[in-house]
Amino acid sequence: MTRIYAFVNQKGGVGKTTTAINLGSYLATNNQQVLLVDLDAQGNATACLGVERQNINAGTYNLLISPSTRLHANTMRSEKLGISLIPSSPALAGAEVELVNEPDRANRLKQALSQASRYDYVLIDCPPSLGLLTLNGLVAAQAVVIPVQCEYLALEGLGQLLETINRIQAAFNFDLQIRGVLMTMYDSRLKLSQQVVEEVRLHFPDKVFQVVVPRNVRLAEAPSHGQPISTYAPDSAGANAYAALATEILSGDTPYNIGLS
Repeated sequence: MTRIYAFVNQKGGVGKTTTAINLGSYLATNNQQVLLVDLDAQGNATACLGVERQNINAGTYNLLISPSTRLHANTMRSEKLGISLIPSSPALAGAEVELVNEPDRANRLKQALSQASRYDYVLIDCPPSLGLLTLNGLVAAQAVVIPVQCEYLALEGLGQLLETINRIQAAFNFDLQIRGVLMTMYDSRLKLSQQVVEEVRLHFPDKVFQVVVPRNVRLAEAPSHGQPISTYAPDSAGANAYAALATEILSGDTPYNIGLS
């Protein structure tokens, strides 16, 4: 069974790419076959895994423009990390313009990922916007993971995102669910961080992950070394948080009725 999760937040800098990469690496260490899809034209997930975007001749752009293209032809594999990647390339920046008049423009990624049944998890790193690329990610996904930074303004953005998800459920993807809200960049020294976590859990009691990801220097450093936290600083607080998140995801997904058989 393949589970397809989109990582979404229209606000940038909340740990969305960090979460997709590091959760993927720890799922892989738990013997899961993982495919990471970089749907962001900025290509942060691709760069964070040490891939030079300028050298990419295939990837998410190809799949969106020609979804019948064979999936593995646009996939890179890191044997060291045990993760497969569909990378972003500079061409992806023009995909929204090229697709705008296509009648099936919202379903391109979903069509391409119909070939992904060999994977246990497909993790889609969406851009920090609610445009056509993110729409493709949400239509392709079975559930959404929402990273939320522990600051006051994040609450307002969360409400807007949930409204968007409701509209997409109604118009494009009736079965889309919220897998969970992940609180990130938590600073235990700040009362505000504690208050934001309490507020989010109060409003979404069954949707917030138990794991809280701390603000951690090692997490911030790892992308510049082209590594996930699992290999860069496996004993750090950030590594411990994402390892625990993978465990929480796996334990919750055992009875969780989402996936493609």
